Amino acid sequence: MKIAILSRNARLYSTSRLVEAAELRGHQVQVIDALKCYMDITSDHPAIFYKGEKLSGFDAIIPRIGASVTRFGTAVLRQFEMMGVYPINESVAISRSRDKLRTLQLLSRKGVGLPVTGFAHSVSDTNEIINLVGGAPLVIKLMEGTQGRGVVLAETKQAAESVIDAFHELDANFIVQEFIKEARGSDIRCFVVGDKVVASMIRTAREGEFRSNLHRGGVAQVVKLSKDERATAVQAARIMGLNMAGVDILRASRGPVVMEVNSSPGLEGIEKATGKDVAGIIIEYIEKNAKPHKTRTKGSG
Repeated sequence: MKIAILSRNARLYSTSRLVEAAELRGHQVQVIDALKCYMDITSDHPAIFYKGEKLSGFDAIIPRIGASVTRFGTAVLRQFEMMGVYPINESVAISRSRDKLRTLQLLSRKGVGLPVTGFAHSVSDTNEIINLVGGAPLVIKLMEGTQGRGVVLAETKQAAESVIDAFHELDANFIVQEFIKEARGSDIRCFVVGDKVVASMIRTAREGEFRSNLHRGGVAQVVKLSKDERATAVQAARIMGLNMAGVDILRASRGPVVMEVNSSPGLEGIEKATGKDVAGIIIEYIEKNAKPHKTRTKGSG
């Protein structure tokens, strides 16, 4: 097979591991920087050009689209879809997953466990939003934040009011969520491929920090999932329309609650924590499922 990987940097761990895994299985791989592509959008012959050459002959594509380039990156991916190339994650599903509020609404509609979440536009609703999520301590999240950036733990009502007022002044989009105390600064990353959790790790925040992201100094180790946790992760990925996803779960007293569904989950932390060849599992999934024009949206959306 001829496989494209949309990535800004071929030297990134996740990208290089996918290249390695694909080549070990006898596939031809090309890493493509989406921002260096330009497109010919026509009815009969949609085309993509990269570094002056027309791209063609690809059987499948693995999108590694960063949050900061979602709009153009998904446009390039959509063009590949229009050309009949099989995407492990479709452009519509990626765009959907990048909207935190939309993600929570879709999961809520299907009954997936979630933290109590408030969202409002008017600063006059601050007290009501704080009370809605059970009061302080509570978590305030910027919609556009990634890797723990733009996430604030407000330990008192006064602190919460100050942060919310500041975000309103900046005209920032944010949500307010209950703080799951029983999680004790830990969350679980479930790596879903197809209809299975193929690897999982528990991430624990460093001392003095409540965010467990590895980029924030958190530590990870392998974890055994409960049946409910496994089912919740798979269901969340399916609802979002993602064949590959990192689903972040907290262990609440009422059961697993989903914090986020990541459409471009990193491989380094999960592979090193679990010792599993997640990149190889992704390539194997593509081998079994890639067919021309096999997309739910047919490039629309």
